[in-house]
Amino acid sequence: MAQKVILVDDLDHSEGTDVARREFSLLNRTFAIDLSDDNQRRLREALGLIEKVLESSREVRQASRARRPADSPVRLRGHTTTDVREWAREQGLEVPVRGRVPEEVLDRFLAAHPDAAPDREDAPERAAGASGRRARTERDEAPETA
Repeated sequence: MAQKVILVDDLDHSEGTDVARREFSLLNRTFAIDLSDDNQRRLREALGLIEKVLESSREVRQASRARRPADSPVRLRGHTTTDVREWAREQGLEVPVRGRVPEEVLDRFLAAHPDAAPDREDAPERAAGASGRRARTERDEAPETA
């Protein structure tokens, strides 16, 4: 049994012997549509106009959402947040498995581990005392030797 395929123009829904699958490119993508010869000519004209418009225009990208500046994480000298979490659990403190370590836990860890003073520009009072001055060391006071 023979079958007859009738192509219908996708724009005006007309049937005809001149309707065929037509491919065209736009914005680096390839599309296919069934069109008559007349509608194919109209599509070519429209694509020509779009090409001229695109050549004369510039792309506008959607502005990205601004990220809220998070407090910079406390950097612990010689310790990691994993160390803090383990210590906190040993002390019976609740601490999340992931994410930020609560400030209260960090404060308690620093009190118990003075060698872990944070190395953070925005918290000089923790690293060097309330005045923000660097503590003097024996090295600073030792006389230079030649």
